[in-house]
Amino acid sequence: MKFLFDLLPVIVLFGGYATGKTLPAYGINQPIEFATLLAVSVSVLQMAWVLLRRRKIDALQWISFSLIILAGGATLIFHNDIFIRMKPTVLPAVMAIAMLVCRYKFNTPPLKALMGKELHLPEALWDKLMWAWVAFFLFQAVANFFVAQYFSQTIWVKYHFVSSIGLPLLFAVVQGAWLYRHLPRDNAPSEEA
Repeated sequence: MKFLFDLLPVIVLFGGYATGKTLPAYGINQPIEFATLLAVSVSVLQMAWVLLRRRKIDALQWISFSLIILAGGATLIFHNDIFIRMKPTVLPAVMAIAMLVCRYKFNTPPLKALMGKELHLPEALWDKLMWAWVAFFLFQAVANFFVAQYFSQTIWVKYHFVSSIGLPLLFAVVQGAWLYRHLPRDNAPSEEA
């Protein structure tokens, strides 16, 4: 459920763009501006909902929210979609950098800090897992930059929708299969025997 909640602005951006609507009376002259306005509005409502329910907002949610407000606001103010198109480049790049800083500046495997209670892996596997995520985030950043710079707005919107939902799901499945090979088996012979 949290996955869909986090992706709601992306879904709304895609849906808003697909309508082709504009609001010329309010200075919203392009479908991407209309879609951006909807995505920003949904993000604000989501954060308000979480705060009203007195739930904790994690750092990633604050970063994502800040980026959509900044990129969306700049898109609407300057009537230039490059800002919203670059948000999916900046966010995964920031996440990759944050993982590396956590690991090498604070000497803490970031995924172990997040999942260490549920998943027991050797230290070397936590690092391999981290590097897989860093590579995935950097791939997402570079791919979005390429599509945003060299393809049409319509292609970018479709790509953003697919890459924000499909790629993480595919990566999670591959990662789950990889992790499954390294989980302890209940019927494995004991090392003490």
